[in-house]
Amino acid sequence: MSEKNREGKRNARDKMREARAAEEAKARRTRKLVVGGVVVAVIAAAVVVGVVVQNQRSKPETPTAAPAGTTGDKNLVIPVGSADAPSTLTVYEDPRCPACGSFERSFSPTIDQLEDAGKIVVNYHIVSFIDRSLGGNGSRYGANALGCAQDAGHFRDYHDVMYRNQPEETEDSFGDKQTLIDLGKQVPGLDTPEFRACVNDNEFAGWVSAVQQDFDKSSFKSTPTVLLNGEAVYPKKGDEQISPENLVKWVDAANQGKQLGTPGSNGQSPAPTSTAGESNNPPSP
Repeated sequence: MSEKNREGKRNARDKMREARAAEEAKARRTRKLVVGGVVVAVIAAAVVVGVVVQNQRSKPETPTAAPAGTTGDKNLVIPVGSADAPSTLTVYEDPRCPACGSFERSFSPTIDQLEDAGKIVVNYHIVSFIDRSLGGNGSRYGANALGCAQDAGHFRDYHDVMYRNQPEETEDSFGDKQTLIDLGKQVPGLDTPEFRACVNDNEFAGWVSAVQQDFDKSSFKSTPTVLLNGEAVYPKKGDEQISPENLVKWVDAANQGKQLGTPGSNGQSPAPTSTAGESNNPPSP
């Protein structure tokens, strides 16, 4: 074979090897692009899922149902007293909070009188965080029952009965819905099929959760938190210790020269005219 023919065959083989190498390199690049695209797609999907999950976690819950007569943003506040009263008492309470129970047993008669005189409207925020630290359902079920009483127009009387019969903080008695229903029997007109169903079905659970989320976002970290026209008055107002007498004095000073409100607004029952409701045994100290 001539040298020229041998050289031509070598060139042809070299070209074939180069062509195969080029095809293999192209195939490798294609595989990398496909794999890389899949990875990017997976990462993108994960990011989207993560954003959705995070949004679900951080999105405040909007209650699907709120008790009748509630006010404020998302209807989270239960108002009691004259809507046009010149002063506002703001109270944050948990049904299982022992300090709240002590406050209510000492101050509820005075607060009821101030409401009935048209001197104050009380805005209640019923929170439920003690369940998270101690376990159980008493805070949440108790808050729901208070919402049920509000829906029926008997919040104030049921609220007062509940705190007079409050168990020890570590006893989750309010986690028993029948206990909450039985307390309703002490409030004239409240023990109805509607109230019992509302308690048993935990009808305002979403509202209870939303009230607690609102409290979590606030600057307040304990209960009871009590404010008179936005100023903290529990356990002190300035250098003065809170007492029923001082609360009346502070309210009268704040209302000086102002027209009093119309008593009996917001559909709440009036203060008891007798002490019949006080015969319940209070919890042991």
